[in-house]
Amino acid sequence: MTTDSNRTQDEHVHAHTHDGVDVGERAAGNLSRDTLPDTLRDVVPAAAPTVGVVIVAGGSGTRVGGDELKQFRWVAGKPMVLHSLQTFQLRPDVALVVVVLPRDFAADPPPWIFQCDIDRLLVSQGGRDRMQSVYNGLEDMPENIETVVIHDAARPLASGTVIDRVIREARNGHGAIAALPVVDTLKEVDADGRIVRTIDRTNLWRAQTPQAFPRAMIDEVHTRARRDRLAATDDAALCEHYGFPVVVVRGSERGMKVTEAGDFVIAESLSMLSE
Repeated sequence: MTTDSNRTQDEHVHAHTHDGVDVGERAAGNLSRDTLPDTLRDVVPAAAPTVGVVIVAGGSGTRVGGDELKQFRWVAGKPMVLHSLQTFQLRPDVALVVVVLPRDFAADPPPWIFQCDIDRLLVSQGGRDRMQSVYNGLEDMPENIETVVIHDAARPLASGTVIDRVIREARNGHGAIAALPVVDTLKEVDADGRIVRTIDRTNLWRAQTPQAFPRAMIDEVHTRARRDRLAATDDAALCEHYGFPVVVVRGSERGMKVTEAGDFVIAESLSMLSE
């Protein structure tokens, strides 16, 4: 396919060659359908899977230092990208995982990325920023996908319970993002570092991923944002801008984003805790 950013079909590498919601709700997690209690089996559909996942791993990861890309660095026994890929592929409701890699790696992915169900893997080429990378991943989703989950590769410890929550809400016709309430006191400061005011944190939440959306919704907002040259730091912000409803579901501390070099130590510790 060709886009107005001059991406061609050859730039896509198929792996064959290859948060109004009860935030205390519990869900089934990463269990096979046969092991679920009867009361929970409706969480995992018996029909053909219609969930598609975009794992955004197209950034440069410069803040962690070193020559190796952040998303390729190992944490808790495997590369960060592989954690997310394998977590989503454990789910029977997931039809395909699209991993968006930097341009230099999309055509020749690291070999470890194929430690998965390669029949449900597609590698797509990253863009100049996160929005472009997500757009590219959405373009590569097959037509049968009805629900799209978008996840940052820099959050390697995605919780199966949280994934359940966002998918369930997206199937109800609106967007859903994982998030946690802000617990620290927030200060607004001026350019000289002086405190201007204390911000009321009562209704403030820290956004995470995964974020899930009906397919038609997320396709539309990304198409419109591209046309309007709109930039945003997450996909829910696009939905907000264009008037589509998005709810928050409770996330997890395990959903932390690995940003600085010291975050790898924290992630290692969190990986040893149960959900």
